Amino acid sequence: MKSERIVLVGAGNLATSLAPALKNIGVPPVAVWSRTLKSASSLAENIGCEYSCDINSMPEADIVIISVVDSALSDVARKIALRYPHALVLHTAGSVSIDVLKEAGCKKYGIFYPMQTFSKARPVDFSTLGIFVEGCDNETEQAILCLARSLSEKVYVATSEQRRMLHLAAVFACNFSNAMYSVSEQLLRRSGLPFEVMLPLIDETAAKVHALSPRMAQTGPAARGDEKIMKAQREQLDDEIGRMYEVISEYIINNAKHLNT
Repeated sequence: MKSERIVLVGAGNLATSLAPALKNIGVPPVAVWSRTLKSASSLAENIGCEYSCDINSMPEADIVIISVVDSALSDVARKIALRYPHALVLHTAGSVSIDVLKEAGCKKYGIFYPMQTFSKARPVDFSTLGIFVEGCDNETEQAILCLARSLSEKVYVATSEQRRMLHLAAVFACNFSNAMYSVSEQLLRRSGLPFEVMLPLIDETAAKVHALSPRMAQTGPAARGDEKIMKAQREQLDDEIGRMYEVISEYIINNAKHLNT
């Protein structure tokens, strides 16, 4: 893609991975904005660009990528629309409609949604992940596709409604799975065992669904309908975790029944 002046608005988990990815393809951000100078400077210094916590003092830009918490998106987008009336404005939220940018007064706008779990302490290789885009019109969408394809080969056009469902599915596949890892860690700690003993199992479970559907890959006492084991395991758990065990086990049992019919 041609050299574009890109400004990142937000310096959180996603931006921390996106900034070096953009630098690697030859379009490093010219500036980073954040609510706090500490966050803005920390990211900007890593890539060698300007930073500020005042949107009005930011340099000129062709593309502005907003990566802030969903609750702040509308307010930040209004400020961006005033500061950058001619720029292409993108937001990266999974469950927020493209319309939030139109309502904020942006003239050229769209979605740039990399579907991945991001943490500041763990860099993400953008070339391996899916990026979902949407534009306010065909010309704008093509420009967003160009940016996305310079980072990854796995680029998809998705409507806001599709993206909302995508994000919901990701909550189950990622966030809820990670919560279960946390439960596992708690149970192991009670017995003086390290969580690392689970890692080969977690890795194999994830690897299996590359070759099998999740329903076909399901194993365990609920999938077998082993009521004796399930009752014994339920008795080992306190009320909160026990209720989760019951609800999830019931879902697995019902899913197994549907698979066999």
